[in-house]
Amino acid sequence: MALATIVVHLDSSPRTAVRLALAVRLATRFGARLTGLFAEMSEAYRVGLVATWPSAEHVAATAAARTVFEAATAELGDRATFLEINRGGEQEILARITDIARTFDLVVLGQSEHGVRVPIDLPEQVILESGRPVLMVPFAGVYDDVGQRPLFAWHHSRGATRALHDALPLIAHGAVALVVGARRPNEPVDEFADMVLAQLSARGVAARFQSVVVDEIRLMDTLLNQAADHAADLLVIGAFDNTGFSFTGRGSGTRYVLRHMTLPVLFSH
Repeated sequence: MALATIVVHLDSSPRTAVRLALAVRLATRFGARLTGLFAEMSEAYRVGLVATWPSAEHVAATAAARTVFEAATAELGDRATFLEINRGGEQEILARITDIARTFDLVVLGQSEHGVRVPIDLPEQVILESGRPVLMVPFAGVYDDVGQRPLFAWHHSRGATRALHDALPLIAHGAVALVVGARRPNEPVDEFADMVLAQLSARGVAARFQSVVVDEIRLMDTLLNQAADHAADLLVIGAFDNTGFSFTGRGSGTRYVLRHMTLPVLFSH
C-alpha cells in the first residue's frame, strides 16, 4: 500500500529545509497529502505579571515557516496543508505532536540537536507513543530521496518484523537491499532468512542477507558501518524492541542510533 498522508515537523532551524525537501519528494512520489506541522518552544510575552500569547516573536516565526512551506510545496497544490501547534511549552508540544502524528501514515522528524527550540525528547516521544513509523532525518547532510538502497536490521523479533513491513511502502521497485541479521555468538543463522528475502523479492526488491555475529554493545555500530559499506540511503530498525537483543530492548540501542545516525532512519515501534 502506498503512503497517502505524511506529516513533517517544521521549526525555525536551518535543517527544516532539508527534511521538508525530503518530505515533498516522498509526497510527490506517492501522490500523498503532506502536512507541515510547525511547533517550537517559545515564551509568552510578559509585561510585569501579565502574560500574552502568542508573542510577536512566535507569530513571526510561524509566518516565516508558513512562507517556506508554501514555497516548497507549490507543486503539490491542495495536497499541502500548513498546521501550527499554538503552544510554546515543552510538554504541550510533545503531547500535541504525538496526538497529531497518530493520524498519519508517516511522520518525518529531524534528529535532535542542541541550540534548537525543539524538545530534545521529541523523537523518542513520537517513536514510543504515536504508534506510527517515524522517518528521522540527520542533522547533517542532504538527502534527496530514500528507498533505493535500504538496509534492514533483522532479528527474529516482533520489532524487526514490524519495521520491515512498515518500511515497504518507502522502498522503490528495483531497489537493492541488504538485510543484516544480527546473532549472538554460538547462535545459528536465522533459518527464515530465505523467506525474508522472498518477501522483498515479491515487492521487486533485490536483496541479500548478511549474518553478523556481534555482542550487544557493538550491534548498533555494526549496523551503521554496514550501512556505510552498502551506501545505504535508509536504515530500517525496530525501535525499543522488547524482544531480541536485551541491549536494544532496554532502549539503549535505539537511543544510540538516534544520537549517532549518519543516514535517514525509519524507526518502527
